[in-house]
Amino acid sequence: MHFLFLFLDGVGLGGNDAQNNPIVSANTPTLNRLLNGKPLVREVAPLVGGRATLLALDATLGVDGLPQSATGQAALLTGKNVPKLVGEHYGPKPNKKVTEVVRADNLFIELSRRGYRAALLNAYPQRYFDAVASGRRLYSAIPLAVTSAGIPLKTAEDLYAGKALSVDFTGEGWAKQLGYKDAPVMKADEAGRRLAALAQSYDLAFFEFWPSDYAGHHQDPQDAIEQLERIDAVLSGLLAGWNDAEGLILITSDHGNMEDLNSRHHTTNPVPALVIGAKVLRDKFCQGLVDLSDVTPAILQFYPAKA
Repeated sequence: MHFLFLFLDGVGLGGNDAQNNPIVSANTPTLNRLLNGKPLVREVAPLVGGRATLLALDATLGVDGLPQSATGQAALLTGKNVPKLVGEHYGPKPNKKVTEVVRADNLFIELSRRGYRAALLNAYPQRYFDAVASGRRLYSAIPLAVTSAGIPLKTAEDLYAGKALSVDFTGEGWAKQLGYKDAPVMKADEAGRRLAALAQSYDLAFFEFWPSDYAGHHQDPQDAIEQLERIDAVLSGLLAGWNDAEGLILITSDHGNMEDLNSRHHTTNPVPALVIGAKVLRDKFCQGLVDLSDVTPAILQFYPAKA
């Protein structure tokens, strides 16, 4: 069983409103085919298609206020109602309370304990490691969960060796913005095929895409549309390289944002749980999936402890 957790930061299920929701106005043919020709909006969920199931997940978890990244991601990764445990939605980076919850137990720790191989497929530049080591930068909840399980983060060397992907999938940002002039650059669909191949070499692979949240905070419709169309092109290659009978792909988020450019803040909208794979696997995974805290238990049911 292979599981790819494709995390899109700040992508909720908004209304079918092309003026304010770039998800409606973007050209996303691959995504639309998965949804029987429909857009990724609130009105479409729940939907069971030939290759994908779409559910709406509650990101508020019964706690007042706008959902935030640290507690939302921690809920996804621990199976706990982290906002309720710490008394608030908190973010973007984990505070002491959230850090304690994530370090105590999470998806990566539990998979390692049960004898399975897991990895975060994002490559990080050296400046990131230097900033964390100096205390100038804190881990967000996802790398915090990974490193707390003793799993090393991927480096520039992994990117060059084809063992990891840049956050923009293609490597363009590394070449143009981070100073890695000779960084390998791929087309989006090729990056999707690479993502499929890498994911299928682990029991569980995780990839974090955060530019979507930036586009929402900046209320930039053109950037949002470009990000969505890039994701769709990656998805085309990913689906071409994925064996539905052998595993699942989950595309989800921690909170809404990009789907409503009326505001630069997060939203209380539900987030999508788009599950791709054989229907028998999708049905098993989706049973009882209601909010962010249900995701880790739904994944772990596929990974019993090895003898």
